[in-house]
Amino acid sequence: MHLTIQSDTSIDLQMHTTYSDGRWTAEQLFDYLAQEGFGLVAVTDHDRVDTIASVQRLGQQKQIHVLPAVEVSAQWRGQMADVLCFGIDPTSEPLAALTQRVRQGQQANAEEVYNELLQRGYRFPRQAEILKTSNGELRVAGDCALLLLEHGYINDWPQALELITEAGYREILADIAETVEAAHQSGGIALIAHPGRGQQEEGFTFYTPELLDQVRAEVPLDGIEVYYPTHSPELVATYLAYAQKHDLVVSAGSDSHGPPGRMPIKYRAELCRHLFERVGIEVQ
Repeated sequence: MHLTIQSDTSIDLQMHTTYSDGRWTAEQLFDYLAQEGFGLVAVTDHDRVDTIASVQRLGQQKQIHVLPAVEVSAQWRGQMADVLCFGIDPTSEPLAALTQRVRQGQQANAEEVYNELLQRGYRFPRQAEILKTSNGELRVAGDCALLLLEHGYINDWPQALELITEAGYREILADIAETVEAAHQSGGIALIAHPGRGQQEEGFTFYTPELLDQVRAEVPLDGIEVYYPTHSPELVATYLAYAQKHDLVVSAGSDSHGPPGRMPIKYRAELCRHLFERVGIEVQ
């Protein structure tokens, strides 16, 4: 991108829509972003590069700059290592092939879980209504959890996760080294997403500076998502110092999935100046 923005431009570099696991459509998201005065954003739907062009068109309609981006579901040595890719060419074959492979694996696993649930006697007559954003089709095993919840078979997400796990749910993740290489081949940069999330949330990896050193010894990551809603001020300071020490770019994202949960956050563009420089955006 060749663009100039102001240091106080409101940005958010991690958000999700119903193209992956968000709760609002891209149209609803951009209506909100325009209303709230955001200037530049990245929509990082999981493993979706095929939707970037349509998201950018929405941004143009709302006069909001859209940085092409994706969050790839990845792993490092069996540990969750989601990767945020920014400034990418969504038509790049390596990245398109990698994300399509992940999505196909997730869909196949969702169908396995679904069939096992049917074998156990569960029935989902409201499937088309509940999964209307995907025309009633399964995309990930989480859709099965949603069907269980909405049909009243269980009471909460932990119970749903336990049940779909018993029915065969497994994570389908790309290798982090392959992901970073694909991002670089697409002309983009690659950052580790929400590195501190595992400090408070079970199921996520907590990337300490020591663990980041181990990953970076094998994988040429360009940066880390320093500013994140569940990162404490102390953790932000730790990650910021780490990024500065190793000349890594810094990103800032809300990880918003829409109402009724966490909403987009207005970060200042100044926070991500180094990242923007890498993708051709000048911050004045």
